[in-house]
Amino acid sequence: MMSGKSLLLKVILLGDGGVGKSSLMNRYVTDRFDSQSFHTIGVEFLNRDLEVDGRLVTLQIWDTAGQERFKSLRTPFYRGADCCLLTFAVNDLQSFQNLGCWKKEFMYYSDVKDPERFPFVVLGNKVDMEQREVGEDEARAWCEENGCCPYFETSAKDDTNVTAAFEAAVREVLAAEDQIDHALLSSTIDLHGNRKTSRTSCC
Repeated sequence: MMSGKSLLLKVILLGDGGVGKSSLMNRYVTDRFDSQSFHTIGVEFLNRDLEVDGRLVTLQIWDTAGQERFKSLRTPFYRGADCCLLTFAVNDLQSFQNLGCWKKEFMYYSDVKDPERFPFVVLGNKVDMEQREVGEDEARAWCEENGCCPYFETSAKDDTNVTAAFEAAVREVLAAEDQIDHALLSSTIDLHGNRKTSRTSCC
């Protein structure tokens, strides 16, 4: 049964300038691709309503400027994020090598409550380009080493895996929230005020 109230989720696209973050957001929300799009200055966001596994969700997608000179403009907007989409271009090795720096910057400025469980999704964009510098196996290995993040190879130009990637971000957030809800439900207080916590296992 579908809940009538829409859940607002904030997701942030992070990555080097020129990897296609704005194009991914625009493709997903407006179903358009502009090959002449300019670099983002600061931040911008778009909303899209969707239904995922019976849940109504309003996805607020924040697109950030990848250039170092815009760092002071983008970092205040990390706070309150529910998921982070780390983005690189498969034809740009440096953008892949910088993923760790982007993750570290996000964790430093976002002030998330539970860093170990915060959901990240990794996007290898521009798979429509013939010349690749990053292989899929290499990207998946990085994801395994960095918290088992879901990985999607995307193309904003060809609309490859764009919807799947954003829906995966929603599912990651909902799964993380379900874990928290389960932990709260399994913690009870008896009549004498003693707190009893049943053990829950997680992988």
